[in-house]
Amino acid sequence: MKARTTVNRILLGLAGGVLLGGGLLVLAGGLDVYRHWNLAPPSGWPLTSPHDVVLSHADRTAWTDQGWWWPTFIAGLVLVVLLALWWLLALLRQRRPGRMPVGGTPPEQGVELRDQALGDALAAEAGSLPGVEEAAARMAGRPARPEVRVRLTLTADGAPGLVLRDLSRGPVERARESTGWEQLPTQARLRVVRRGPHRVE
Repeated sequence: MKARTTVNRILLGLAGGVLLGGGLLVLAGGLDVYRHWNLAPPSGWPLTSPHDVVLSHADRTAWTDQGWWWPTFIAGLVLVVLLALWWLLALLRQRRPGRMPVGGTPPEQGVELRDQALGDALAAEAGSLPGVEEAAARMAGRPARPEVRVRLTLTADGAPGLVLRDLSRGPVERARESTGWEQLPTQARLRVVRRGPHRVE
């Protein structure tokens, strides 16, 4: 969904910013930029000249003789690796068809349709259904067997059964017919908007 994509972009942006900033600071210290250009290094940053180190020998060996140090250090590294693998697998599971052939013809012989364009069109049409306050849709699966993932936010008086019926007979069916696909499997997630009680005076 769009929310997950946004989170991925934010995390990647933060990680990239931290790595880029740290790398530039290390490079500035290694090239002695602060002295050559008469610049003041960041407060507390240890690497300000080519002869400095980020961690001194005393800092690196401060807790190595403690019994808890190595198990804690190794457990931290394992946790970081597991989180990175989990994130990678989560991204790999988000299969998107990309460009999909229309009418069942091979891409080189027919018309191709971008998955995002179809998802946006489905979301716009689903959002106009009675009882729906907000809608989001994206395509998943393979180009030859695309699927639709729809997330609907219903109004307080929206009936889930009627909304699903209208979704299936309306936007999804029109998308299937307009693309010429024999079938278009659809997964829908519904939630009802919650509003606080209105005070009447």
